[in-house]
Amino acid sequence: MGDCCNASGYERVFGGRFAARRAARYRRRGLDPTARRMVAFLNERGLKGASVLEIGGGVGEIQVELLRLGARSVTNLEISTGYEEEAAELLKASGLQGRVERRLLDIARAPDAVAPADVVVLHRVVCCYPDYERLLTAAGTHARRLLVFSHPPRNLLSRAAFAAENLMRQVQGRQFRVFVHPPAAMVAVLNATGLATRVHYRGRSWHAVGLER
Repeated sequence: MGDCCNASGYERVFGGRFAARRAARYRRRGLDPTARRMVAFLNERGLKGASVLEIGGGVGEIQVELLRLGARSVTNLEISTGYEEEAAELLKASGLQGRVERRLLDIARAPDAVAPADVVVLHRVVCCYPDYERLLTAAGTHARRLLVFSHPPRNLLSRAAFAAENLMRQVQGRQFRVFVHPPAAMVAVLNATGLATRVHYRGRSWHAVGLER
């Protein structure tokens, strides 16, 4: 594993300030367009009574929407502790306390430490993890019915932008890195776990893939 998977690398990037900005944006504008597509896919397949596992759910805005649409419970996994205060405030404001369990856990390294769920969600997560095969294999094997994930498009513009971002962090002495993994290879990893691709949304900045067992 690269150093970016150390807790300190994530904590410096995804800390309290970042979390506050994400929560404020959600309160003002709701879900971002890609997240709305992901939620719509899951809602179309049926969320009533479903258990949800979100890997890297941040402040939990997708979780709030899924619970409102009929999901029974959510388990959220994080590597950084920086989201917890804002996530608690968001759950309190939504009246959903007690229906979300938040854990500090890297599922790629400890897949047996968390139970499977009906639905698995990864939004803007795979691009922050170096070993996409290990992460997506763990995610896919934990999805009993549905899985949806987002990723940046792999093109010259995105690769140049991510390279510049990584160079800036290297100059600053930061460990965290971002990655533009090959989309077809990521989907193939999930297909190998028994999930079939149902939807592939291609946005300008983010793509989303919905799969079903």
